[in-house]
Parts: sequence; structure tokens; C-alpha cells
Amino acid sequence: MRTLFQEDLQKLGDELIRISTLAAEAMDKARRAFEDADVQLADEVIAADQRIDALQNDLDEHAIDLLALQGPVASDLRMIVGALRMSASLERMGDLARHIAQLVRLRFPDHVAPDHLKPVFSRMAEHSVTGGRKVTELLETRDLAVAREVTEINEQINELHRSIFTLIAEEDWEASAATTADCTLASRYFERFGDHAVAVSNKVAYLVTGEWDAKAAE
Repeated sequence: MRTLFQEDLQKLGDELIRISTLAAEAMDKARRAFEDADVQLADEVIAADQRIDALQNDLDEHAIDLLALQGPVASDLRMIVGALRMSASLERMGDLARHIAQLVRLRFPDHVAPDHLKPVFSRMAEHSVTGGRKVTELLETRDLAVAREVTEINEQINELHRSIFTLIAEEDWEASAATTADCTLASRYFERFGDHAVAVSNKVAYLVTGEWDAKAAE
């Protein structure tokens, strides 16, 4: 029975990795759709989000069954509860990639961002994709050095997010209300994607150390 239980825990970890992989892939496609005004790629992101949602539901049902039937304690309990919480963050990362894709679809054939903001958004999107991939690596390895990288990447996203808001607030900002709203939302979506990546990394650090502390990965 103990062997079967450990196999179930391993399956739970594999399910997290699968969802994380799909969320990172969704952000990569959303980034390319955003930069190229590629509505076909945007539609792929929007459609694929249902798969992430379904996998999260399956994982949560699996985790709840383990809680109800196995009565786990100590580190096993942390793993199951952590998986439930991480799945919510990973699913939200997929949603945020979908939101970016939906902006692309809404403004097609135009680009979402004006030309002078494209380089800033490009860097933010690139960091988001890297952060998503690092989360998958972290779930595979539980290497706290990778958790630190996720935090550092998020700090760079946050800095770019603030710079966009600063540009929008300048007196010479002349974009339309619709463009202003789009840029504000897009920046927020990238920023929140990074925040959820950090949330997952903090939970992995908790599983590794047994201490619930945002600084546990430092």
C-alpha cells in the first residue's frame, strides 16, 4: 500500500509538471502572437487553455482523493496540499496567457502596443516565458537555486511593468483611450504571470525545507 501511495504522489508531481509545461508554452505562443499580431497563434492559445483547466481539475480531484483515502501526514501531507495550491497558480498562469491572446484577437489586424512601447513589452514577455520555463524546471528538480532565478526574473518583470505605467502617465502620452487600456491590461497580465510563478516557487521551497517563508529559497 505504501508503494502505491508513493506512486500516487509521484503522479501528482508529474501532473504539476505537465500543467506547468503547458502554461509556459501558452505564454510563449501568446508572446509571439502579441509581438506579431498573429491572430491564428492567439486563437491556439485561447483554445488550449481548456486543456490546462481540465488537467487542473483532474489533479485537484486526484489530490482530494489522496487526502480522503490515505490520511497522509508530515511531508506527504505538505506535498498534497502544496500540489492543490500550486495547481491553482499554474492554471492562473494559463489564464493570463489567454488574456494576452484575447487582446491580440480584439485588436487584430493592429498591434496591441504602440511602436515606442514594443521593446519594453518584448523584454517583459521574454522574461515571462523564461520564468514559466524555470517553474517547470523547478518542479522537476526542486533545486532552490532555480527558485531564486524565478524570483529574480519576476523582479525584472516588475521593473518593466512600472516603467510602462510611468510612460503612460507622462504628459506627452497621446495614445487613444483604447490603446491606453490595452497597454495597462497587457502589462498587468505579464506582471501577474510572474507573480504566480514566484508563488509556485515559494511553495516548492516549502516542500523542500518544511518552512513556509517567502525567503526560504534565498
